[in-house]
Amino acid sequence: MERLLERVQVANKALRTFNEVVKIESPSAIERDAAIQRFEFSFEACWKAGKQYLYNVEGLDIGSPKGVIRSFREVGVFSEEETVLGLRMVDHRNLTVHTYNEDLSIEISGMLPQYYQLLCNWMERIHNRIHMDTK
Repeated sequence: MERLLERVQVANKALRTFNEVVKIESPSAIERDAAIQRFEFSFEACWKAGKQYLYNVEGLDIGSPKGVIRSFREVGVFSEEETVLGLRMVDHRNLTVHTYNEDLSIEISGMLPQYYQLLCNWMERIHNRIHMDTK
């Protein structure tokens, strides 16, 4: 459980830095690129916290981000709509890591507020479930 709490803490720290750039209304190209970079590391921290939660609390050993997101739907943490958004988020994260395309950057940048909110909700729900289980 200690590792899970550590991962959630790291994810929440990453989300705080992501929030700094996601709320910029008309970002410059540099700010947009910084927001995408912060999205990438926030996503990484969150899916790994999710993976650890599934292992420690639900007894599931899932090895991929999409598998983790689907499993969160199965255990009742995500709605169908959130799962679809989460899977799209994984696709966008994979594209940002492996390619650079200006049009794609603009598209992903437009999705960052939704992704930020989903990641925050995810970590909050994990936090709430952890604390429900320990009461």
